[in-house]
Amino acid sequence: MAKKPGNSPQAIRNRAAKTAAVMASPSAATLATPKKRVTLAQFAREVRAEARKVTWTSRRETWITSVMVAIMVVVAMVFFWLVDAGVSLSVNQILKLAAGG
Repeated sequence: MAKKPGNSPQAIRNRAAKTAAVMASPSAATLATPKKRVTLAQFAREVRAEARKVTWTSRRETWITSVMVAIMVVVAMVFFWLVDAGVSLSVNQILKLAAGG
């Protein structure tokens, strides 16, 4: 089996040192100038711009997904019903044996 590159102890130590250096240094976001206040109108414009980027699913995709979820719910219901019936039967048999008959 071939050894993967970068799994040597030295490579691992180098990656750990780089990660520690990045974690210790203040990020660019904290060094940036403080955020300016945003007006309500500007906020609303930005929200509308972001909402335009949203891709909505079609009616057909939504219907197919809903049917798939319903089928999976029924499958899970039957599975848990069978498991519950099996456990119940087992416990009843054990209790009958413990009661002597």
